[in-house]
Amino acid sequence: MKKQVLFIQGGGDNGYEADAKLVASLKAALGNSYEISYPQLERDESDMEFGWQWPRKIGKEINDIKGDVILVGHSLGASQILKYLSEMKVPKRISGVFLIAPPYWSGDEDWKKGLILQDDFADKLPGNIPIFLYYSIDDDVVPLEHFSLYTQKLAQATVREIKEGGHQFNDDLTIVAKDIKELLKAR
Repeated sequence: MKKQVLFIQGGGDNGYEADAKLVASLKAALGNSYEISYPQLERDESDMEFGWQWPRKIGKEINDIKGDVILVGHSLGASQILKYLSEMKVPKRISGVFLIAPPYWSGDEDWKKGLILQDDFADKLPGNIPIFLYYSIDDDVVPLEHFSLYTQKLAQATVREIKEGGHQFNDDLTIVAKDIKELLKAR
């Protein structure tokens, strides 16, 4: 049976299309032993609880996968994986969490309020799930300060800092694929 990966896209008007290149890179680097689910998540303008839309959808996608799942998220998707894991009941075994350039939401704007993680979110994550954090120093979308906040809150995480690649990692997730393979080989 193929290992199951759920990839959660970043936000923005063309987040799904932009991240399709990341998914293609990950798929090529992982090979045929892995199956990647890549659902398109959009904001439902009629639902004013924007911060809960994606975590609910992530939970549904996880439930639809048979067996253990590897979670990979980019940008908004990465932060929403953390929101899901820290604030909702997780029904399945998560083999690993791979977070690429997650923003650390803050501020008083109404649209941001639902995206902000609880102060103690790290304490509420399911135990024993390996977490990997990836940041590019030249990311011009998510400030490097967000990376620092996550590394402080997620002291147990394996941290990967790359020198260049921007917010989209030059559409190359070879580093993530290598970590996924190494993690599953060790089990």
